[in-house]
Amino acid sequence: MRVAFATKDGVSINDHFGWAEEFAVFDIQENDFSLVERRQVQKSDPDFEPEELDKINSRIEAIKDCSIMYCNNIGAVSAARVIRNKIHPIKKPEPVAIATEILRLQEVLKNPPVWIRKIQMDGNRK
Repeated sequence: MRVAFATKDGVSINDHFGWAEEFAVFDIQENDFSLVERRQVQKSDPDFEPEELDKINSRIEAIKDCSIMYCNNIGAVSAARVIRNKIHPIKKPEPVAIATEILRLQEVLKNPPVWIRKIQMDGNRK
């Protein structure tokens, strides 16, 4: 499955979804994982503050092929929009290493709960 991590440094989950400028995107399987790429969020014109929905849309666009997105926080409106786009948000309020969460997710994949089995059955996602 393809998973995005909101990150400021490419190493930790340490950014708020609504302010994230980068997502580290990985393909993760039970016994393997690989970095797909570090994706930059398309920035808007610096002369004006973007509309809230534009900020959300640009971040969703960056991770639209992902099934799960980790961040340290996400607002209610953003979470609803992410879920509507079939991306499951997971909050990690304290910074945590991406590698640590990958290992945890791989353990979960060995006996996946229903919500992950549903993601695995969705043919439109990795």
